[in-house]
Amino acid sequence: MLRSRGALVRLLAVARPYWPHLLACLIVSLGSIPLALLTPLPLRIAVDNVLGAAPLAGWMAGAVPSSWAATPDALLWLAIALMLITVLLMQLQSLGNALLDAYVGQRLVLAFRARLFHHGQRLSLTYHDSAGTTDATYRIQYDAPAIEHVLVTGLIPLLVSALTLVGMIVVTLQMDATLAMVALGVVPAICALTAIFGQRLKERWTDLWGLDSKAMAVVHETLAALRVVKAFGSEDREQQRFERQAGEVARRQFNLAFLHGAYDLLVALTLGIGSVAGLYVGVGHVQSGVLTLGQLLVVMAYLAMLYEPLNMLTRKFADLQSGLASAQRAFALLDEAPEVIEQPHARTLARARGAIEFRAVAFTYSRGASVLQDVSFAVRPGSRVGVEGMSGAGKSTLMSLLVRFYDPTGGRILLDGVDLREYRLRDLRAQFSIVLQESVLFSTTIAENIGYGRPGASDDEIMQAARLANAHDFIAAFPDAYQTPVGERGIRLSGGERQRIALARAFLRNAPILVLDEPTSAIDIASEEKIIDATERLMCDRTTFIIAHRPSTLAGCDVRLRVYDGKVVDLAADRPAPAGEAAAAPVLRDEAWP
Repeated sequence: MLRSRGALVRLLAVARPYWPHLLACLIVSLGSIPLALLTPLPLRIAVDNVLGAAPLAGWMAGAVPSSWAATPDALLWLAIALMLITVLLMQLQSLGNALLDAYVGQRLVLAFRARLFHHGQRLSLTYHDSAGTTDATYRIQYDAPAIEHVLVTGLIPLLVSALTLVGMIVVTLQMDATLAMVALGVVPAICALTAIFGQRLKERWTDLWGLDSKAMAVVHETLAALRVVKAFGSEDREQQRFERQAGEVARRQFNLAFLHGAYDLLVALTLGIGSVAGLYVGVGHVQSGVLTLGQLLVVMAYLAMLYEPLNMLTRKFADLQSGLASAQRAFALLDEAPEVIEQPHARTLARARGAIEFRAVAFTYSRGASVLQDVSFAVRPGSRVGVEGMSGAGKSTLMSLLVRFYDPTGGRILLDGVDLREYRLRDLRAQFSIVLQESVLFSTTIAENIGYGRPGASDDEIMQAARLANAHDFIAAFPDAYQTPVGERGIRLSGGERQRIALARAFLRNAPILVLDEPTSAIDIASEEKIIDATERLMCDRTTFIIAHRPSTLAGCDVRLRVYDGKVVDLAADRPAPAGEAAAAPVLRDEAWP
């Protein structure tokens, strides 16, 4: 219960910029209360004042002209007009309420989703590696709407129902206090049922959303690796895996529906008992002359309307458990702290010289696996640094630390003599261009993929970058040239074409430090020649890190590092330092190196 209250408070805090909008929703919703109170009056006028010929009583006697009150036909037309006006106003109020709720609800969901998406991007790669991207996707897409379900379609109707209930109780007590007290005798039982079932429903919803997220992960993984699935003939195996996960979701959904149905049934039976008791007492009051028949009809109508907001309160309270469960999942994502944090008064950096130094750097993942230990080396600006080693040795981790995807758990990394942690993150990462072994392209046009390196670049700049990357000729051969869609992950292009677009993106970015991660390892010979030619131009006057498995790929590097068992060893310095410059700082050496 405390966690639910905490989630509700946090949702209200997120919605603070939209409080005026929520207030407008509440005011429009409150319009239903006087309309609900007016609904039974035409029936009372028709029964008591038209058929029964009794004079108008109470506030109606002063509100209706005496000439109308004396004529049964006029009173009948008054009842008819009052009924039509009430129906029309109720429909207009309902329409306005629906439109306002939809507008405010979508604004809230968009703002909450944007906040979750922003935070998800700031979280470290360690979190996404362990939790999986599908889980974060599910929370952003499917748990974020909880703010609408709780505040707009949950809390506001709950408040309106509570106020409507109070209004109905006041009116009913004035008409027949005994009958009203009998009818309200079911309220303690309703409260007890709500307390018993509420927490159980919330726990079931929490489990269900977690299982549904795992089922979505199966779909995402299978479709993302569909070529592998087909190549191994594993469609049936993946189908079974999905059906097992989705089947568990279906079973939990059925159990939840059964629990929800049992709650609704018990509430309905309790309210039915209250209605029967009210009818029994009301008939006795008519027989004893305490109430007229018209008054009994009105009182019974008010009792039915009294039970409606009471029933609404119980249903909305049950539905809120689903929204609060989703909200807690969304806030759990927000509560994940980014491991890489920018300092409050971080340094700005326009363009780095490219001098890099690792000083006794160590890195250990949060799960306790040590990757790098006591790594020390220094690189002059404009140097070419080759990094080799077996898969899993820590080469990519070394580069991830350099770009500050992670922070070292020990030691320091310096850029131009300044610790990376002292720079603004955006400025720091603007100093790097990265070309990966598997080129990452987005499902948009070639021009937009190249322009991703520098937003706002002109068409001429994009074309010039493509020429430098030896990509212009094959791009121009497409019917739509630079406006050609590349498909999901660039699937409509060959591996060599994707790699040259990635190089064009790096050319356009024009960063002083370049990271090449096996850029030609999975490319045919014809494409490799063009890529190597473009890469040579790209590396000119830039500090470059080349990651490779094959030592031959690193033959022309100034410094060659081998990553082995968490340590980095300097293999050779193939080129002497230029005249007038000091040699590179000594690199960690391991005499036990095999």
